[in-house]
Order: sequence, then structure tokens, then C-alpha cells
Amino acid sequence: MAKLRGPHLATPLTLLGSDRDALSRIDPAMIAPGQDARYLVTRAGEAAMAEDEDGSLHLALETEDPRRGAQQPLVLLGRRHGLRVLAVEILEPSAEIDDPGRDLRDLRRVAEMLEPADADLALTAVAMGAWHRSMRVCPRCGQGLEPEVGGWVLRCREDGTEHFPRTDPAVIMAVRDGEDRLLLARNANFRGRFHSVLAGFVEPGESLESAVAREVAEEVGLRVDEVEYVGSQPWPFPRSLMIGYRAWVPGSVELTLQEDEIAEARWFTRDELAAALAAEEVELPGTASLGRALIDDWYGGPAAV
Repeated sequence: MAKLRGPHLATPLTLLGSDRDALSRIDPAMIAPGQDARYLVTRAGEAAMAEDEDGSLHLALETEDPRRGAQQPLVLLGRRHGLRVLAVEILEPSAEIDDPGRDLRDLRRVAEMLEPADADLALTAVAMGAWHRSMRVCPRCGQGLEPEVGGWVLRCREDGTEHFPRTDPAVIMAVRDGEDRLLLARNANFRGRFHSVLAGFVEPGESLESAVAREVAEEVGLRVDEVEYVGSQPWPFPRSLMIGYRAWVPGSVELTLQEDEIAEARWFTRDELAAALAAEEVELPGTASLGRALIDDWYGGPAAV
């Protein structure tokens, strides 16, 4: 069994202190219209934004219920400055909800540009929107579901069963060899030059550390000797929790790539990565991702400015 090291890494989008006001979710009045209600519209990973004159972004919280009679559920995200913040997921373009003046931005592209309080609300809204989008009927009997508890529970109209939001744990790891080189790979589904560290979902009956070792063995044929937990972050695309590790491999570092999964992979020294970035041979993840935080952690600072 691989040994566990410390300490932790400050990870992006790991935000503390938001007032989710979870105990108030049981009160139906918390999702009722009112002057203290503000609405955040989302759609398939996008969130409504407003852009200031200087180009900075912030969430566009609306004062009127954007549903205009449509049936999409509301989700109580919490409170901000004493106001209730409610999320509304648009299932598809509609005349009732899809205001042509509304600016919906892909949260994966702009999360790093938002203030922490805005990013926190948007991450939760997008994750809950994805859940409501996918959970339309009861998985047991196929009957319709009714939202309860501020949109955080769905109850079957027929058999009364309760269904709760789902989060899928995924490990992401910066694999290093005995020369302190970093392994970067291009997934078969990644665009051209895009490289990152390895990652994969945790399987049932598996510990996080075992998932790290299994994924590395499957994807590049290496045996992990030591792992070190560094932190976690939400990644609601559609519903993941990314759990970050540093990992070390002993002995032979020859790579055996998983067919149809890994298009290419190689070891980098810090100088080699800097040269590859300067030559535009490699593109790294954005700074909102845990993968980029792991790369920068190994590099000793921002790997690309």
C-alpha cells in the first residue's frame, strides 16, 4: 500500500465562508417571490454574467423571477448581504426564460475571473442545475419528481422516495519520477496541444489512494510508490469533486499508454516544460483548475504567464 504524505496545497475554487443557510431550506417561504430574492440563471454549465467597463466579470443576479410562469425548480443557494439567492436552470432556449439580453458564460472559461463569492455561488448553481436537468423522473418507477427542501431534494409523486444531489469523486495527480520530472499527458479527447496531469473517477469499493495508483497504472503503465494528498475542489461539469494528489513512481519510468484514452504522454523537467510552452508545443489547463495548481506547485510558481 502506498504511503501517505503531507502537507496540503492551496487549491483553486476551494472557497470557505459562504452562507448556504442550509437549515432554512425546509421553509417553503425561502423560495417564494419577494423583494429580498435574487435570481441566478444557469444553463448547461453556463451562468448569467455582467461585464463592467474595465472588462471584469460578476454574476448577474436578477430581481424578478425569470421563470415567468415556467415550471423550472428554484434552488436556494444561500444568502448574500441578507438577500436570498435562488438558482434557476434553463433546460433549453425558451421565450419565457431565455432573455436575449442575458449574457450566459461557460463557467469553465470564466471562473478564474470571478471574485471568490461569485465563483462559489456559480459553482453551486451550475452543479445543482446539472442535477435538476438530469433527474426528471424517479429512477425506481419512472414517475415525476417534485422539488422540496429549497430544491435540494426531489420526491417521487408516486412512491414518495427522496432523491438527493449526486457528487462523483475523481482523483487528479501530479506524477513525478526519481529525477523530479513531471508527467504530462494529452487525453485522446483533448484539443491539439492541451496537456495536463492524469485524472480519473473513483470506483465503488475503492479508496482515493487506490484510485490514484490504479489510474496511473491503467493510463501509462506505471506503479505508484507514494502519494500525498494536497487538497480538493468542486468541478461541477457536471458534478465532480476533484481530489488532488502528488504521486511518485520508483524504478523504471517507461510509459505504456492506454489505447483510445491517452494520445501522448512524456516526462518534463522544469526547463523542458518552459521551452515547450515558449515554443507553443504545449498548452496547460487554466488557473481555475486543480490540474493547473498541481503543475504550478511542481514548477515552483506559475508555469505559464
